[in-house]
Amino acid sequence: MALVPRLFLISHASTEAQRVVAFPSDEPVSDRGRRELTRATAPVTDRALTAPELRTIETAAALGLSAAVEPLLRDLDFGRWTGRTMEEVPESGLAVWLGDPESAPHGGESIHDLIVRAGTWLTSLMDSPERIVAVTHAAVVRAATLCALGAPASAFWRVDVRPLAVTRLDGRDGRWNLRLG
Repeated sequence: MALVPRLFLISHASTEAQRVVAFPSDEPVSDRGRRELTRATAPVTDRALTAPELRTIETAAALGLSAAVEPLLRDLDFGRWTGRTMEEVPESGLAVWLGDPESAPHGGESIHDLIVRAGTWLTSLMDSPERIVAVTHAAVVRAATLCALGAPASAFWRVDVRPLAVTRLDGRDGRWNLRLG
């Protein structure tokens, strides 16, 4: 057991929506993602969590994790854009959404709201001195990273998260620290 909370955020394996640049629905891991998973390993953990979507549950299972579903790890709600490609979304709405973290022209969740949700979840883990692996989505990893760093919501799109990337956050003295390497 760790003396401080150690959180390992793992983004799910590749999906078809990522390949075609679409706003995802509740889809499985793609063939490419399954190949990626044959080369991946999970950190040693005291507890494993996963977002409720199929692609995260499949990723956790392929990593050998017996993960409990955590609803706060769910993907960003893309509203009426869900399942549509970037080309199918009105350019004006996309520009507003990419430029204003508080906007939600798709009728779903704003980036700001996602960051608040991620922060709420991180706060709930601060008093858990254990190693936790959480399989989730790139958007949630970005949001949690911004919370840990105290970075503004406007920095959301400046954090790139690849499939199966592992991001480590260590809790200490009421805050989260990003640990690289």
